[in-house]
Amino acid sequence: MHSSPDSGICPSQGARHQKVRLRTARSHHVHGNLPGQRGDAESAGGQPVVSEIGFVGLGHMGTAMAANLAASGRRVIAYVRRPDQVGRLEALGIRPTTDIGDLLDCKVVISMLPDDDAVREIVFGRRDIGLDGLAAGLMSGAIHLSMSTISTSAASLLASEHARNGQGYVAAPVFGNPDAARARQLFIVVAGVPADVGRCQPILDNLGQRTFVIGADPQDANLVKLLGNMMSATALEMLGEVVAVVRKRGLDPQPFIDIMTSTMFGGRAHKIYGDKIARQTYAAGFVLPLVLKDVRLALAEAEKAGVPMPSVGVVRDRLITGIARGYGELDWTALALIAAEEAGLYAVPPVTPD
Repeated sequence: MHSSPDSGICPSQGARHQKVRLRTARSHHVHGNLPGQRGDAESAGGQPVVSEIGFVGLGHMGTAMAANLAASGRRVIAYVRRPDQVGRLEALGIRPTTDIGDLLDCKVVISMLPDDDAVREIVFGRRDIGLDGLAAGLMSGAIHLSMSTISTSAASLLASEHARNGQGYVAAPVFGNPDAARARQLFIVVAGVPADVGRCQPILDNLGQRTFVIGADPQDANLVKLLGNMMSATALEMLGEVVAVVRKRGLDPQPFIDIMTSTMFGGRAHKIYGDKIARQTYAAGFVLPLVLKDVRLALAEAEKAGVPMPSVGVVRDRLITGIARGYGELDWTALALIAAEEAGLYAVPPVTPD
């Protein structure tokens, strides 16, 4: 196992357990330990009590997912760094906290973070900013349900660290945008120890429309996710290029998209994003820097496997071009905007949906 100099992985086992006990006592003192509120102990009526679910990563996707859990009757406590997020989350039925120590009593903690570094920081902590990590603080038997899109090497590292501390680690990256997350229409790819996956399944059922369990090694779920995102990005690049041809010939691209998605290209990516590209809608969703991160990770996986992917190299360069032109805050449908500009077409300003 390797760690960065500021990972904060060095406290002794005894010190780690002492910190957990102190946090547990403090949490119960501040928030109360009312029947039906915390833990798996039985309530006064003899009924089992559902423990809180911890959540880290309250961006557009994470907030939608945490809100769905709360709406389904789950008790969700979410770690946030900015106090100005508290009111917004409370209105969604989520209990926010600026102290990650408040999540350490949870038997399942979900992370939905943007990249490897962010997830490593949450798991290993950072001494320089006084952030304790989940691996050093979660109770034995707790599960980190990692729903972030990260590299396979990061997934393996995190799984090993949690196992070393007697905790579970389940990788469960998702296919879908924030709208799909709000509608509980995510597709979830899961890998981990079968018993841990089974414990997480009811939670996953509250978040998505279908779960694909692909094995016991968490990194495999992340590989599937990266390759899937790479396929989608390549599809968007091709959609952008062919729509540029249609537009340059003076035709309306919408009938073309309708024909293609009703015949040979009826998949979700072509239907959802083809319509947006035809309407030149590039409002922020899956922003270009995050797409570029995933494409680079997928290319690295292909290189490790000895598989050349020249078409994906083109997509990577297009993303770099778009970011350099100031389109970093736009959705990955902006690949079509870049294709249009390269074709000498007038660039329509980004359109925000009503």
